[in-house]
Amino acid sequence: MTAKVKPPIAGLIKAIVPGSAAESIGVHVGDELLAVNGQPCQDVIDVQYYGADEWLELLIRRDGQELTLAGPRQYDQPLGLEFQHPTFDIDIRRCNNLCEFCFVLQMPNRMRRTLYIKDDDYRYSFLFGHFVTLTNLSEHDWQRIIEQHLSPLYVSVHATDLELRRKCLRNPNAPDIMAQLRELSHYHFEVHTQLVITPGVNDGAAMERSIRDLATLWPTVRSVSVVPVGLTKHHRYGLRTTTRDEAVATLDTCDQLQAQFRKRFGVGFVYPTDEWFLVAGRTLPPLDWYDGLALHENGLGMVRAFEDEWASVRKRELTRLKPKVQRVTLVTARLFAPVLARAAQELSAATGLQAGVKAIANTRLGEGITVAGLLMGGDVIAQLREAGDLGNLIILPRIMFDHPDGISLDDHSPHDIAQALDRPVALADLMGDVIDAVQGRNALTFEPGLLNPDLPEPIVRDGGWAVEKNL
Repeated sequence: MTAKVKPPIAGLIKAIVPGSAAESIGVHVGDELLAVNGQPCQDVIDVQYYGADEWLELLIRRDGQELTLAGPRQYDQPLGLEFQHPTFDIDIRRCNNLCEFCFVLQMPNRMRRTLYIKDDDYRYSFLFGHFVTLTNLSEHDWQRIIEQHLSPLYVSVHATDLELRRKCLRNPNAPDIMAQLRELSHYHFEVHTQLVITPGVNDGAAMERSIRDLATLWPTVRSVSVVPVGLTKHHRYGLRTTTRDEAVATLDTCDQLQAQFRKRFGVGFVYPTDEWFLVAGRTLPPLDWYDGLALHENGLGMVRAFEDEWASVRKRELTRLKPKVQRVTLVTARLFAPVLARAAQELSAATGLQAGVKAIANTRLGEGITVAGLLMGGDVIAQLREAGDLGNLIILPRIMFDHPDGISLDDHSPHDIAQALDRPVALADLMGDVIDAVQGRNALTFEPGLLNPDLPEPIVRDGGWAVEKNL
């Protein structure tokens, strides 16, 4: 009996950039890329790496037939291929750890399939800034990381002590992260790390030791994000979240260490995420405190960016504001609600617009989940109905719907919410978006009764942590 031959891995091309090398040599949308310059490709990283030459030879499959397209690539000319999926071999590498604080393991039943995928793919770390543990690498993976210099990488450390890290990961075979990072330092990599801090497990002295250990690998290790653990009501292991006093102590420790690192490195190196400041009731630091790091997706500097943008908008736009509505309800989760309420009060005082804030409790995941990106559409509908007078317009956080289909975690679209509440719904990230919405200029506005609006821009943003964007 003849064994079936496994077809070569192929990347489905969904778009071609005008004026690119791919367009000039005759690549079509719908073609499947098999190899670049004689090298089989398993993902867009291979395509970028092998396609950096001045002469291109692409092996593609079109209508079931293989053919070769070749031609020159001009200096600074983009290759110009966009793929249906960034990885061609499998959708995403799964995690081999069983962390007690893993958010995937804390999801309730009967939600969409992709919410239960435990991703830990080094390629998504390089491409999109996802944090990975580096515990599931084969020798081939490790050699490829070095050979193709996949830098920067974003690494979840949690603890530098080997036994404590294995306990955090619930993986007795997890390799020594310090040894792995030292290996990357030999090849001049850039690595950004994070510690997810669980009270009584890796906080206090263990956290300080981890930060100091990682600092010995500067400048390979460029940053340490200190992140508080997030626990849903479905977690099973008796862990707890951080108290206010613990948040204060964590910030004090990071402040002391930062002062030392600024003298040694010229940067702060260790950065507590915004949630620590909000829980502790402390003022957020200025943006330059973050030393230009682009770690917003990890919760660093988002609140300060919001407040700075609002200060700018107040000066520029409020004097000529001409709202088309009289009352507006701004929706957020409980953690950010005090910050948004201050902005709403200032907006009302400056313009006469009646702007109220409604903090939504997360009943599906539990009231300990207080961030806007994890809000449920069903909770928004139910709790706004109970609230009564919603005004003329509801403004929701765009990050609630940061999914390719523009839906919340429980599969509600903004239009679903507009329909259920019989009010227009607009999406916003910043107060400038709110100002646009009350003037009828917000592109992401949904009217009840108007199905499938033709949006001039997508709800989902490029990049970001959501695995679902890449599946």
